[in-house]
Amino acid sequence: MEILQIDGLVKHYASTKALDNVSLSVAKGEICGLLGPNGAGKTTILRIINNLLVSDAGSVLVNGIPASLEASRNIGYMPEERGLYDKMRVEDQILYFGQLKGGDKARLRNVMGEYMEIFNLTGQGKRKIKELSKGNQQKVQIIATLVHEPELVILDEPFSGFDPINGALLRDLIARLNEKGSTIILSSHNMPAIEEMCSSIALINHGKLLVKGDISDIKEQHRTSELLLTTRNQLSIPLLMDSSLLENVETIPPVKGRKGYAYSIIKKPGIRNTDILNAISIQGEILHFEEKLPSLNDIFLNYTTGQPSQEKSNFTHTSC
Repeated sequence: MEILQIDGLVKHYASTKALDNVSLSVAKGEICGLLGPNGAGKTTILRIINNLLVSDAGSVLVNGIPASLEASRNIGYMPEERGLYDKMRVEDQILYFGQLKGGDKARLRNVMGEYMEIFNLTGQGKRKIKELSKGNQQKVQIIATLVHEPELVILDEPFSGFDPINGALLRDLIARLNEKGSTIILSSHNMPAIEEMCSSIALINHGKLLVKGDISDIKEQHRTSELLLTTRNQLSIPLLMDSSLLENVETIPPVKGRKGYAYSIIKKPGIRNTDILNAISIQGEILHFEEKLPSLNDIFLNYTTGQPSQEKSNFTHTSC
């Protein structure tokens, strides 16, 4: 069952079309990564979901209710732009946002205390926001987003400004929220975090939805993969392959290392590893091989720029 249904969203800013007939849905219990370059339209979508912007066309349903103040009460939304009041005390700030969402003050205090403990902010409730570090201010913003126990949680760049320790703390919290039944939408440029945490992604570019689906399914669709191998001696690999095999692979020049020569071979779908390995092993000794599938970052760059990413592997500088 879908908790969020978006159908045919269109939004203009003057002569610029920010959203161009965007339709997607998010199922209950899903952790969905919303991806796209800067200016792709992600923030516009999130603001329309939260009734902060009105679309020019299309509809948004949250639990079957059109985007409205009523629907937004069951949403916890943390925008990328932080919206805390510097001179307000931490606990007053959190309770204020919780009550805006219709939360009961006594219940809000209990939940706030639990989150303050999780984020190591116990005893900081009487301090003013401006007295906190940037990282702790972000923790307060997250608590204010979650304190009314929303069913749908939307976090825009939540890892920004967090060190690795607090980033891990947030990832653990998101996983626990999801286990308890919350649906999470993460808008982030942190590809490793998205790949680790999300079950699905929606990729937006130039206001259009390019792809939406399970990460595993999307990776499978882009299965053109990379074979990394090391040989004892330098070989002219193209000369070892017959024409039918050669036209389905691309070989990147080797790099000499301590243990031999490292090759990267890009192969098209349907080409078996054994076909390549058998051709090479006739003339040279293979010391090591492994298959590298496209990362989420590779797929993102392919959709948004048409260019492969450049990543450092254990063997050589490769592209795929």
